[in-house]
Amino acid sequence: MIRLATALLVVLFGASAAFAFDTPVALITALYAPYLKGDAYDWSDYDVTVLQSAPLNALFAKDTEEADGEVGRIDFDPYIDGQDYIITNLKIGEAKVDGDAATVEVTFENFDIAKDMIFSLVQEKDGWKVDNVESKGGEYPYSLVALLEAPLN
Repeated sequence: MIRLATALLVVLFGASAAFAFDTPVALITALYAPYLKGDAYDWSDYDVTVLQSAPLNALFAKDTEEADGEVGRIDFDPYIDGQDYIITNLKIGEAKVDGDAATVEVTFENFDIAKDMIFSLVQEKDGWKVDNVESKGGEYPYSLVALLEAPLN
């Protein structure tokens, strides 16, 4: 009986930690995994909120509420700096960790256009989470947090 109870506890706690990322690189790897599957990935079950920090999720929720059914501040996917994607040459840099914060540089090509993204991560009680992403190259560099904090046009 004790073995059964122990096994159940392991299964229950293991399942709840399914989205806990122990390292910044593990989080970024998980974030980009669906994009690398191309058209084979079923986005209907994708929940990006488990990858994002509580403050970032709050900014997205505020944007959705203020947009009131219309397009909010973000009309593209900020993790690929575009609306459509064919991601190639993905390179996830080493994490620069400073306590409960980290940065990770990610480079890739989307439709053969070079992208350079800098992720700011925070460690929350359930693991590392995306707190911001900045696009450093291209025609329109941005900070996701700055876009979400800007006035709604």
